[in-house]
Amino acid sequence: DPFDKPPCRGCSSYLTEPYVKCAECGPPPFLLCLQCFTRGFEYKKHQSDHTYEIMTSDFPVLDPNWTAQEEMALLEAVMDCGFGNWQDVANQMCTKSKEECEKHYMKHFINNPLFASTLLNLKQAEEAQHSETAIPFHPADDPLRPTFDSLLSRDMAGYMPARADFVEEFDNYAEWDLRDIDFVEDDSDILHALKIAVVDIYHSRLKERQRRKKIVRDHGLINLRKFQILERRYPKEVQDLYETMRRFARILGPVEHDKFIESHALEFELRREIKRLQEYRAAGITNFCSARTYDHLKKTRDEERLKRTMLSEVLQYIQDSSACQQWLSRQADIDSGLSPTVPAPSNSGRRSAPPLNLTGLPGTEKLNEKEKELCQMVRLVPGAYLEYKAALVNECNKQGGLRLAQARALIKIDVNKTRKIYDFLIREGYITKA
Repeated sequence: DPFDKPPCRGCSSYLTEPYVKCAECGPPPFLLCLQCFTRGFEYKKHQSDHTYEIMTSDFPVLDPNWTAQEEMALLEAVMDCGFGNWQDVANQMCTKSKEECEKHYMKHFINNPLFASTLLNLKQAEEAQHSETAIPFHPADDPLRPTFDSLLSRDMAGYMPARADFVEEFDNYAEWDLRDIDFVEDDSDILHALKIAVVDIYHSRLKERQRRKKIVRDHGLINLRKFQILERRYPKEVQDLYETMRRFARILGPVEHDKFIESHALEFELRREIKRLQEYRAAGITNFCSARTYDHLKKTRDEERLKRTMLSEVLQYIQDSSACQQWLSRQADIDSGLSPTVPAPSNSGRRSAPPLNLTGLPGTEKLNEKEKELCQMVRLVPGAYLEYKAALVNECNKQGGLRLAQARALIKIDVNKTRKIYDFLIREGYITKA
């Protein structure tokens, strides 16, 4: 662009190539257009007989058919129009066709072996900078790419592996404090100092953001599920220590923190092994063959003791063999999916059975306290109660209400138990009367 060059010292017009530069005057350089040079223009120390240079870009550099001026025009056109838009590049140059521009650029600026080392250095420098600022995905080589706002995306804190960044930054609105700040010349000293203080505060918030990213990057906390899987490989005692010491991981660093946890895991294993060997020694065992037999017999004894304990818990509430047999048959019917049989009424004058003990029965953990109390008083196992409840609730939703007669026809058990279950579900709001 001629407007980027200094004007002619003789006529003050903008210089166009070719023009003349005095080799003896300067700096600054003494430049003349061809018209002033042919007239022998002289100014102060400059004389018309001084040696001079012809300044022009009309000479080949990389290709005999391309001048230096066209090379510069090609680079500027690619920068303005973008790589690959060769038709727009040719239109801006006006002197070369689309095919000539593409062929020359690919040959001399992309595939030129002279530039290979320079491009490689630039690429390595870019990768080094990227590794310092971007957050890699550890400890997976192929990071997951969950859809936006999915459960896995929320577990990964909105991390996007393709961009190596988060959807929402820590202190995400820190830039809002700077949006209305403008430094002008007529600011007072106090106002200028306040604006500088706001900028310093913003810089400190950016440092905190980068610090948190570095912790996430160094410890590989992006894939939370895989991190939890790696944590669960430790015994329960070591997991508790891991949870307690997690807050100190940012102080120790990733390698030191892992060494600390691994050392405690090894200590736990050693203590457990020492305790086992002390148990063998106390039992009079002197070789590992006897120790294996001892472990097998101990496991068998523990299983038998557990069976006896479970049976005693049942028998402590059921004193006679007939009631125990009825309870076992009901459990067998429930386990096989059949309706539990209703025991025949007894006129023996035997006292009423105590509340049912729900300890160890399947489905107890799914009941709330009121439902547990109902099952204990009605002497109904939790699994059967949950089936009856689901059947009554579904029928009520279909019919828009439920009568007691419908409930009795739906669950064919003792009418008194059905009435208690029906009243309980009405009282707690699970079903409504028709």
